[in-house]
Amino acid sequence: VSLLLAGIFSMYFHMTLSYVGQLLDELSILWTLAVAYSFWYPQAYFPKCIKTRRHFFWLTGITTVISTLMSFVKPTLNAYALNCIAFHLLYMTRKELKKCNDRRVHRMAAVMVMWWVLAITSWISDRWLCWLWQAINFPYFHSFWHVLIAMSLLYCCPLVIYFDVSYEMPSFKPKLEYWPSDSWPVVVPYVTLEEPHKQC
Repeated sequence: VSLLLAGIFSMYFHMTLSYVGQLLDELSILWTLAVAYSFWYPQAYFPKCIKTRRHFFWLTGITTVISTLMSFVKPTLNAYALNCIAFHLLYMTRKELKKCNDRRVHRMAAVMVMWWVLAITSWISDRWLCWLWQAINFPYFHSFWHVLIAMSLLYCCPLVIYFDVSYEMPSFKPKLEYWPSDSWPVVVPYVTLEEPHKQC
């Protein structure tokens, strides 16, 4: 539902280019990230004062409400703040990769980072060099950003879920898979759980 709303509000903003549309677009992304953090962020990375997932829900909720209110105070900073969340996810991924020997996980992380670098390069080019792209009649980098960040998130979500399952359900063995097949050039990654064998 969160992703659906983010898509609808993003479409509304890009069709109207209105201030209300911009806020709806950015706040829907903020709330989608908050939901994802609440459910999938590994408990091993919780602040020391947070002991349970329920407490983390409250922390995430309070932080999201404060961020939402701040969005109305300084809306020009919203996009930069939302993009900075990626650095936190990259930091967590780097820490997890140091503990993981699975080549499949390392490969998925590398592909995620590749898409993210391309996406953030497109976004920065659109923001800071807009005058140049307009001068040569090529104002498409913002649309590239949307496609490329979606590709990055396609790999990021299963990766974070994989790390979360490793901590939350240690009796299961999470495994990263690709649909329809590993050999296809364009794939949809997902996590499978290998059930432990019951002993009689």
